[in-house]
Amino acid sequence: MYGVRIFVAHAVTPHPPIFLPMEPIPLEMDGEWYDAQTRLSEFLDCDALQGTLHEGVTERGELWNVLDDVIHRHDVDLIILGSHGKHGVKKLVLGSDAEQIFRKSRCPVLTIGPKVPPPTESSAFRTIVFATDFSAGSLHALPYALSLAEENQAHLILLHVIPLVPLQQQESVAASARTRLEKLLSKDAADWCRPECIVRFEFPAEGILCLAREQNADLIVMGVHKGTSFASVHLPWAIAYEVVCEAPCPVLTVRD
Repeated sequence: MYGVRIFVAHAVTPHPPIFLPMEPIPLEMDGEWYDAQTRLSEFLDCDALQGTLHEGVTERGELWNVLDDVIHRHDVDLIILGSHGKHGVKKLVLGSDAEQIFRKSRCPVLTIGPKVPPPTESSAFRTIVFATDFSAGSLHALPYALSLAEENQAHLILLHVIPLVPLQQQESVAASARTRLEKLLSKDAADWCRPECIVRFEFPAEGILCLAREQNADLIVMGVHKGTSFASVHLPWAIAYEVVCEAPCPVLTVRD
């Protein structure tokens, strides 16, 4: 659709030899490096990439360091990745590569979680859910939701999820939140998409996922806060990561 070049990047984590614990294996002795290059070359010949501008990139180093270098060197506009969706203790111990990427990347990240079905030839962003808590970080993602909605003339749902509000206060709280959502749209939004503002009273991740399933969403768009600490990529209850793991559609995250 956009006529872009796709860089298929693979990071080979260096393993130091036993007799030189502080130095990586020389490339000429690194069988894993040559295996990675061979597998990437075979992958680039797959049917899915035919007809696109594409280039393979294999580098040795830690995953994020390699990707950060590729992003800067090639002026990358978007990262697309898959996630296994680690949960609980497994994520706490191993961390999540996907979450590390979308919390550190300066460009938007489109993550395909384990529950997203394969695309069809007619796949398009017909229904887009933009989830916001009205923070500056979450609103960083709004221009992307609006642009994609206009490009696809989509049904654009602006969603605000509020947890733990007493029943007697929910009507007034919902009305106030709905007004704030409506102010995020331009007056002519109905001319180029089908906007709708929804307020739900649930825990955030659960509310976003439930609405996405109910509306058969094709894309969830949300902002994420920058995370640099161990905790930001290891805590098993982070909202954005929970959405990515369980979403029935791709999730586009934009870092503040």
